[in-house]
Amino acid sequence: MAEFIKIYPENPNPKAIQKVVKVLKNGGLIIYPTDTVYGLGCDITNIKALERIAQIKGVKLEKSNFSFVCEDLSNLSDYVKQIDTTTFKILKRALPGPYTFILPGSKNLPNPFKKRKTVGIRVPDNSIALALVAALGNPIVSTSIRDDDDVLEYTTDPELILEKWDNLVDLVIDGGYGDNEASTIIDLSEDEPVVVRKGKGSLEIF
Repeated sequence: MAEFIKIYPENPNPKAIQKVVKVLKNGGLIIYPTDTVYGLGCDITNIKALERIAQIKGVKLEKSNFSFVCEDLSNLSDYVKQIDTTTFKILKRALPGPYTFILPGSKNLPNPFKKRKTVGIRVPDNSIALALVAALGNPIVSTSIRDDDDVLEYTTDPELILEKWDNLVDLVIDGGYGDNEASTIIDLSEDEPVVVRKGKGSLEIF
């Protein structure tokens, strides 16, 4: 049975945030709000938790396309090779925001991702997600929770999410209704930006 916690985005309660962080640090899986759809996440440093997410998604961990959700761009160099000024300016313009940027991975990636040439970086414009990452002290590895229903691609109601995911995760945050449109994915790992998926984020920032 997953724990269900209400956190208000206007002013996330620090005690509630710490409670969620404790679950993450103990290897738990959480479902939490972002500025797009609700995400399934865990602590990037916990291998067992990473393996659980991969198993739920039916993928091999080494080949997964999970995003690294960061608080800001300050610890980018931990996971990403040095980027040029143009790329950095795009990131500064777009983040925090509803984008996932694919960037060239560095040699310091956590073990399961060591062989990856690229990583997906997210800095969502959502106070709950950013408070969690700040309190945790490192990124959350995240993937969106898709719905099996073709019409409703993403579930937006936290109570319905709890019903469906109750036995798979350790905690579900109710941060209000989520969006039903995923992030825009932009590949910045080559010379020119490439739109991999058009989602919520506008392309006019480029």
